[in-house]
Amino acid sequence: MGYNTIIGSTAIEMVAIKGTRPTGSARVSLAALVLAVTACQGDDGQAPFRNYLTRLGRVLDTPVPAVYAAVLPQAPRPAQLRHELPPGKLGTLDFLAISGCEVQVTIGKRNSSLGRMAKESQRLLLELEYLALAPECIDYQRRQGRSGVADTLEQAWQLKKQQLPALAFNATLGSQEYRDFWRRRSLEASYPASTSSSVITALEAVNAMVRRWLSGDYRADNLEFEILLGEIATGDGGTLLAALARQGEWLASADRLLADRMQRKPLCTPGFRPDAADILHNVVVKYFIGEIQPAAAALERRRQQLLSPVALLEAQLSSALPNNYLEWQGRREALLGDFAAAPKRHVEQIMAIQAPCTAG
Repeated sequence: MGYNTIIGSTAIEMVAIKGTRPTGSARVSLAALVLAVTACQGDDGQAPFRNYLTRLGRVLDTPVPAVYAAVLPQAPRPAQLRHELPPGKLGTLDFLAISGCEVQVTIGKRNSSLGRMAKESQRLLLELEYLALAPECIDYQRRQGRSGVADTLEQAWQLKKQQLPALAFNATLGSQEYRDFWRRRSLEASYPASTSSSVITALEAVNAMVRRWLSGDYRADNLEFEILLGEIATGDGGTLLAALARQGEWLASADRLLADRMQRKPLCTPGFRPDAADILHNVVVKYFIGEIQPAAAALERRRQQLLSPVALLEAQLSSALPNNYLEWQGRREALLGDFAAAPKRHVEQIMAIQAPCTAG
């Protein structure tokens, strides 16, 4: 008999909710305690898993193992990620020497106290404004015979173009808004049905902006960019990670239950098929396939839709990703892949315990 699965990858790293992994009767007691505590927390999305594990343990006459909580990596703070970029020589430029150039206003804003203290998104926008306006002024200065001023402006232009990936990183992936995106919020039982597509639209829009800027089109809408960042800050990246972790934690416990039962003795033997084999099949169909897998499929869809634009932006800015971001990204992606693969691993365990019952 076959079961539908969700695709995924690698093995999961877990730690005990309290202390080290228990053994023997202590393990059974802790499992009962975990189930009792989570039952007191109301319908937080764990009820289908709790019900499924209870029924698995009953039909297989095997104690329900403890549920272990995964350690989720926290995104680094913006101060730990920020690229400190050299300002160049525009601050020493004779301001009157560029009179008549539109870029004069941009340089004035940049060199002001407000410009020097601007948040990273505003600094990016000022530098994009310079990149867009400076070429015309450079040409004008050369026509006027002011090669020194033109050279200073052009050197600054080249420097800012070189710094653009780092500037874009500071204003997006390295910003507080993107860190807030990865902050876990309350995990409702209805998640991800209660989510909207607005954060996905915002992520895709920022992605498109960065792609355009890196290709040499420096147009930018200040207000639009800030609104998009604000929308991203309300996103559910951290909540998604927590929901996938919850799924992975409970299914890992179910896998251990099945493994414990198989280690004790086969479910079926040649010429003997107990009633438990048919009851197990019914439990799997009704409570795993019927209740848990639809939620797992919804989580996988949300993962693909929500995190694809994040991955694309990380790829676009790969040259500017600092080491501590790369370390966190690697841990995050390993866990996400692990958690998403939990339903597939569980189906493999179900098929393994039922294999002696279907041979021949």
